Amino acid sequence: MATSQSLETEILGRDVRFDYSESWVGYSLFTLRVVMGWVLFQGGITKVLDPEWTAAGFLLNAIPEGNPFTGLWTALANDWVWLVDPLNAWGLTLTGLALIVGAFVRWSAFWGAVMMLFYWLAALEGGLLQGLPVAHGWVVDDHVVYAVLLFGLGAFGAGRILGVDASLERTDVVRENRWLRYLLG
Repeated sequence: MATSQSLETEILGRDVRFDYSESWVGYSLFTLRVVMGWVLFQGGITKVLDPEWTAAGFLLNAIPEGNPFTGLWTALANDWVWLVDPLNAWGLTLTGLALIVGAFVRWSAFWGAVMMLFYWLAALEGGLLQGLPVAHGWVVDDHVVYAVLLFGLGAFGAGRILGVDASLERTDVVRENRWLRYLLG
């Protein structure tokens, strides 16, 4: 049953009030969670299944000229690729899978946003004095959009909408350890 609700809050020091449909919010959050999960899962599983894949090629050859963290990316490619490769491939895969099934959504969304931050840093073509240009604009690119979307999914507890988190939150373990709800949702 579709019901309309009102939300009153303060955003940036201003009182805000708006009406919304609970049904449409539910459908939207569920769809955004599954779609974002698929994007991450697909990006990760293709790396996991490709025995030739390594992040070293990207880190050494595809970082834009003028990136303020070139030294970090070079060090990761040369000295830490043994750790970067599985963290990247399995991190994307497992984060995507968790979002698709709605399990540990807050935890997964947080780490997904951290990955997006690293990808954004790798896309920088200059520093703060150059306006933080990225390959497809200034400051905001797809990685920032994904990070904000992941933040929203975690903030709303989107794993409770047709997700495993709804069942996990009804278990005795979670009821007795309320702090676990910060990982779920």
